Amino acid sequence: MEITVLNSSGQASGSVQATDVIFNREFNEPLVHQVVVAYQANARSANRAQKDRSEVSKSTKKPWRQKGTGRARAGRASSPLWRGGGKVFPNKPDENFTQKLNKKMYRAGMQAILSQLVREKRLAVVESFDVEAPKTKLVADKVKAFGSDSILLVTDQLSETLYLASRNLQSIAVIEPEDVDPVSLVYFDKILLTKGALGRFEEMYA
Repeated sequence: MEITVLNSSGQASGSVQATDVIFNREFNEPLVHQVVVAYQANARSANRAQKDRSEVSKSTKKPWRQKGTGRARAGRASSPLWRGGGKVFPNKPDENFTQKLNKKMYRAGMQAILSQLVREKRLAVVESFDVEAPKTKLVADKVKAFGSDSILLVTDQLSETLYLASRNLQSIAVIEPEDVDPVSLVYFDKILLTKGALGRFEEMYA
């Protein structure tokens, strides 16, 4: 499979041969959906909490007498039937949202995503990407040449200068191959790989 190589001006300057196992795999939508959902679920932190009827701050006094009022009988104001009462099945912080996804499925899902990005011409290779000083403007000007406001740059060597220069740009992310996840690949409009990162991808997902 051939992937387009872009120069610093964003123009095609050639192509590079990549393995078909990773970049020419048939797109499997159910698998990709499962991989993305599982990744998001496993990233969730169980920090929501609700109170049941024993935990809400309500009086335990019987609201009115049992008989003779014409009203339905009521035991206490903390009943789940009442506004402000406790929840019947409350959410608790110890909830477990994780979904099991074996390595073979994850690898196949990543291969399907990368292959589809190549087919949609959303993935390209660059010779290198670095800046001389940790200034956001340098990265912003350099990225404009690639014709997209939403770019994920995967570099084999993330220097401190490049990290500092890019961290304030909301629509641009610079990461190393080991930190690439399926959600980021789907989210960003354009994916740029350095040649070193392409080699690392072939080692990781082949």
